[in-house]
Amino acid sequence: MKKTILLFTFILFTFISSFSQKAFTHQDTLRGSITPERVWWDVTYYHLSVDINIKKKTITGSNLIQYKVLSENQLLQIELQEPLKISKIIQNEQELEFRKDGYSYFITLSEKQEIGVINELTVFYEGVPQESKNPPWSGGLTWKEDRNGNDWIVTTCQGDGASLWWPNKDHAYDEPDSMLISITVPKHLMDVSNGRLRSVIENKGNTKTYNWFVCNPINNYGVNMNIGDYVHFNEIYKGLNGNLDCDYYVLTDNLKEAQEQFKEVPRMLAAFEHWFGPYPFYKDGYKLVEVPYPGMEHQSSVTYGNGFKNGYKGRDVSGTGWGMKFDFIIVHESGHEWFANNITHKDVADMWIHESFTSYSENLFVDYHFGTQACNEYVKGIRKNILNDKPIIGTYNVHHEGSGDMYYKGANTLHTLRQLIEDDELWRSILTGLNKDFYHQTVTSKQVEDYISKKTKKDLSAFFNQYLRSTEIPTLEYIETSNGIRFRYTNVVESFDMPIRSWINKKEKWIFPTTEWTILEFENRNSIVFDLNFYINYKDLPAD
Repeated sequence: MKKTILLFTFILFTFISSFSQKAFTHQDTLRGSITPERVWWDVTYYHLSVDINIKKKTITGSNLIQYKVLSENQLLQIELQEPLKISKIIQNEQELEFRKDGYSYFITLSEKQEIGVINELTVFYEGVPQESKNPPWSGGLTWKEDRNGNDWIVTTCQGDGASLWWPNKDHAYDEPDSMLISITVPKHLMDVSNGRLRSVIENKGNTKTYNWFVCNPINNYGVNMNIGDYVHFNEIYKGLNGNLDCDYYVLTDNLKEAQEQFKEVPRMLAAFEHWFGPYPFYKDGYKLVEVPYPGMEHQSSVTYGNGFKNGYKGRDVSGTGWGMKFDFIIVHESGHEWFANNITHKDVADMWIHESFTSYSENLFVDYHFGTQACNEYVKGIRKNILNDKPIIGTYNVHHEGSGDMYYKGANTLHTLRQLIEDDELWRSILTGLNKDFYHQTVTSKQVEDYISKKTKKDLSAFFNQYLRSTEIPTLEYIETSNGIRFRYTNVVESFDMPIRSWINKKEKWIFPTTEWTILEFENRNSIVFDLNFYINYKDLPAD
């Protein structure tokens, strides 16, 4: 009877476990893969035009899509998510036929698409856009009022997709080279979007249209719309590439608080230009825009809702005290200008490129302003937030992100890599080199991994497999003996043999563990100290 119960329990567990894995759908494949209907055309320019009806919470708009023909095809794929609907699509004054598959639309082009030619079509759409229930972690529009009763409407869409509120080629691999964003709002309100304000047009009735032009490539989820009773102030930052325009938009009542708190921006820019190289979007400028949610890395239009306080919502995520020395949202979300907006993943499975480097940017900010020891303490402090629930890298071609460990574990992975490299100038040259050599590009994890291996002249494939593709944390087992120490690795992937810095009799000594027991002899067996900056576990075993 007992065996029967155990067998039933095992079968039930196996059955439940099989359903606990994400089952990918046809829509996941349409959204996450570079389909034949995407690969043949390269988007070069968007002109997004949106008219907001605040009372009805509706959108009426259009998107002009300009593209270069790379190969022959007559079927073009874009996305727009319900409940928004496409009303018509026009090319050369001709209305095109299209069919809907989930929230992907397949457009039949009437005219032959000649290779090398740049064409355009305009998509008209309308409806009630999805409302975000928990921005920025859920996508859609947020409809709020400020304390004075003024409407305050903003967008967030990372993960869920920009097609929640505008029609586009909703895959990260292809970005437009430039973009015009035209938002029509009531006259008493202002829209703040990406890039530079080109013009404000007074319309008939009681509306204005704000035209923002982005002259750099921009990822889809980085496009944003922020409508509110904003007041503007600005400053010039003298950076590595000259004068950088820094523009700030906050609610009218918060001007004085913002003028004080946003002094963090020049400190952030100084630290990140040191570690990562020049701010990537001098031509579009840098903006910080107040919103009614914590914040988001919208390109050249970073959004801020941290209450004009240091820390994250007034608390230190590291628990070390260093997290209260800076405004988490200004530092973290601005760090994404380098890692997410300048260098963007081709597939969302590689989102660690965005989040791990940016999470570590907090540590580098601390390092720049408070020293390396402070950085070490901060990064070790955030280890308590690591779950090791699933690998950092997700599943490719189905729009599947990896574990949220891409933040805290990712930062500790990069910190460990920094120790392994030893030379901080080489480490900095790798970070600046990534931003220079992949400037305004979409990349894969393999490209980043290979780049770092090449620059360090080390084969780091097992290192990256361990930390990005496994949930196991390397464990260094060691046994102290009368004349030294025995040690080995457990919980490691194949070929993992990362050396570890230690101090023996107060002298630096690198040890080289493998999965086989290694003996190291030295005097005074109690005098070994391991470097805790490496993200591994240590297990002191009793002597035989």
